[in-house]
Amino acid sequence: MDAENMSKNAPDFFDKLLKEVDLGEDSSGVGRSVARFLRYHPVNEFEPFFESIGLKPSEYLPFLPRDLMFLSDDELLLENYYTLCTYGIARNKIGKIYIEAMEVFRYDYGVLQSKLRSFENLGLRQSLVAKIIASSPYLLKEKIVNKEFIDVLEKLKKVGIDYNWLEQHISVEDSYNWKCMLQLMCSFCELGFSEKQVGELLTQHPNLLLEGSGHITSILVGLMWKFGSTLSDVQTMFLQFPQLSVSKFTYNLCNCYRFLVEIDMDVQYIGTIVRSDSILLGSCELKRVNSLLCLLSCGKERVCQMIKDDPFTLKKWVLGVKVEPLEVDKRIVKIRRMKTQFLLSLGFVEKSKDMERAYKAFRGKGGELQKRFDCLVSNGFSHAEVVGMLKTCPQILNMSSEVLETKIQFFVNDLGYRVSDLLTHPKTLSYTIERLKLRLLTYKWLRDERAVHPKLSLSTLLSISEEGFVKSYVNCHPEGPNFWERLKKEIGCEK
Repeated sequence: MDAENMSKNAPDFFDKLLKEVDLGEDSSGVGRSVARFLRYHPVNEFEPFFESIGLKPSEYLPFLPRDLMFLSDDELLLENYYTLCTYGIARNKIGKIYIEAMEVFRYDYGVLQSKLRSFENLGLRQSLVAKIIASSPYLLKEKIVNKEFIDVLEKLKKVGIDYNWLEQHISVEDSYNWKCMLQLMCSFCELGFSEKQVGELLTQHPNLLLEGSGHITSILVGLMWKFGSTLSDVQTMFLQFPQLSVSKFTYNLCNCYRFLVEIDMDVQYIGTIVRSDSILLGSCELKRVNSLLCLLSCGKERVCQMIKDDPFTLKKWVLGVKVEPLEVDKRIVKIRRMKTQFLLSLGFVEKSKDMERAYKAFRGKGGELQKRFDCLVSNGFSHAEVVGMLKTCPQILNMSSEVLETKIQFFVNDLGYRVSDLLTHPKTLSYTIERLKLRLLTYKWLRDERAVHPKLSLSTLLSISEEGFVKSYVNCHPEGPNFWERLKKEIGCEK
């Protein structure tokens, strides 16, 4: 029995054992303490054995025999275990074989050796067979050598790849589905690749076939079909494939697709860029959209246009690359300059808090703002009065000249107010025409009926909620609610 191997490769078992042993105060008597403990508490030898072949306690507990304590009592288990060890399979990899092909350890004497020899009869070296069995234990379960496995070997031969390539790139840490690998190799032929091209492709990029047994590569091909790629597009992608794992390439491609969706790029162009620049997208691990927009100090629309102008701009936005803020668009600079000049002309002090507040509140170009300003002046306000109103309520200037003039004319002609009345409450102009008509016409009627105070301020009438207005004023007159509802229908509003 390979006791040394178990002692070195079963740490959990021996840690647990030492915790149960009473070592006393004299640490020099550890050996005697352990021997005394084992004399009265024999251990199940299968526990350290299973751990030494690479299994965790949670994995091997279901396999512990109920009626056996000593490994020597299971002769077939030890026979097949030693056969695998002698053949060159690392002891800590045998656990995987036990999990995936347990029946192998029940084979009669000589059966396992015969199966291993049948793989060698295919022209494979013993070292390669050991790697294949360690990575694909299920191959030992079949009566004859797996057909798909043999077909893959034949396909590799046809495309000019020898078994040295397989031994160099296959990994005992992975598991392989030879049927899936066979399907991928057939798919390459269906994509129009010649046998020579397939051989060159796999020689340069073994991971296309071996990573995930070719399943990830098949997913990648499926993605390209979904984006409307042609046979030529897919061929070009593989012929120019970068030195990346296929899973990383596919992840990057999907991540770039999500990036393009998040910046609101139109669907048709996304399809175009995926088809024509798949290598670029698969090679770029991009920053998050929100982070990039902050770093560039721009919006989605500009990023979108930059990619359309030159898709290779994406390479500047990959993780790990420093991104500098973009130069401000000349058109935007001009708009800002005109807006600033307009504010300065109103008497705002440059870089003051009032100017910053007004700059953020005013929407539109400098010329548009000036036109609205002039509209207010032409309707009876002085230059200074308009400036004062804007400092109190800057959003007034966000309305078009037509809307401003309509509100002022209604206020003066229909309601009988003076233009100067707006100076005390300039926010009146920011309310909708419907709200102004409903509230102020109702108040005019109530005032004529002597049901309310005749000099209520505009602020009081307009800023109060509708419920409060009805309760405080409309209900003061018996016919008030009827007048209110009738006027609402005439105006065609609910506010």
